[in-house]
Amino acid sequence: MLKSGDMAPDFDLRDQDGRPTQLSALLSEGPVLVYFYPADFTPGCTKEACDIRDMHDDISDVGIRVIGISPQGEDSHTRFKAKHRLPFTLLADPDKSAVKDYGVDGPLGFGVRRATFFIREDGTIDDVVVADLLVGKHGDFIRQAVASRLS
Repeated sequence: MLKSGDMAPDFDLRDQDGRPTQLSALLSEGPVLVYFYPADFTPGCTKEACDIRDMHDDISDVGIRVIGISPQGEDSHTRFKAKHRLPFTLLADPDKSAVKDYGVDGPLGFGVRRATFFIREDGTIDDVVVADLLVGKHGDFIRQAVASRLS
């Protein structure tokens, strides 16, 4: 798995509306929080997405973009985003290419680990948290990333 100081691999994935999205293009606009999650509509993933939604104004106020990535397709992401009023982009990674590049594939290749990466504008991973079942750790991690931008 990638760690702090590593270069974040670029990706080219489709968002919930079918638009191609590259990490390199996102980073040209500022730092990015990329969070990987197992599946739309599951209890833990819904809680995590809604926690990020509820912090989104604070996140965007300091110039950070949020991107969620999971293996579900664009249609699932569209429904998930609409149902929970998510103000950030969800990317479909059905072949798990980004999941594998970031080293967050589940045990024996099954599933996806819950991981959040804070990536600086230059593509360097500033920090990362992996907490498969402890969804609250991701919220704490994001609050720290926001606080670091304020200082």
